[in-house]
Amino acid sequence: MPDLVIRPATPEDAAGIAAVHVGSWQAAYAGLLPDEFLSRLSIATREQFWASNLADPSRPHTVLAASADGGITGFAVFGPSRDDDATPSTGELSSIYLLPSEWGRGMGRALHEECVRGLSAQYEAATLWVLSTNTRARKFYERAGWVTDGKTKVETISDGAVTLEEVRYRLPLEG
Repeated sequence: MPDLVIRPATPEDAAGIAAVHVGSWQAAYAGLLPDEFLSRLSIATREQFWASNLADPSRPHTVLAASADGGITGFAVFGPSRDDDATPSTGELSSIYLLPSEWGRGMGRALHEECVRGLSAQYEAATLWVLSTNTRARKFYERAGWVTDGKTKVETISDGAVTLEEVRYRLPLEG
């Protein structure tokens, strides 16, 4: 992907990241989450979230924006683990999302590699959570060396209307 640029995200990237976030959820989770929930996802609401998040200098997570041909076409987030059972030497890959038009073109791998580099500089191991039914994502992470560690969780979102059953993956890191 010769035109791919991966860089730290700025507040000015909020609209592009929001569009990727919503578009990716709507495509990746179609058939896995309720259609009504997915159709109500709002780019404007996500943009407000990302604008606030990216403007907060105290946030512990790093947000990377990926662009091809100038526009934001993917993003990733990593930082310290948010898990109750994590040690200070455990980081977390919180998310990688791409516009569906970028799936299978190498951008996800490039974002993943950049996140693993960033995590390796600070942590001995990393974890991530994946929707248990998201076969595409699970295969992606398994090909990259992540393995399930036996932990699962169930979260509810959208005022309890949507249940997310997730499985945790772990990756040892080389400093």
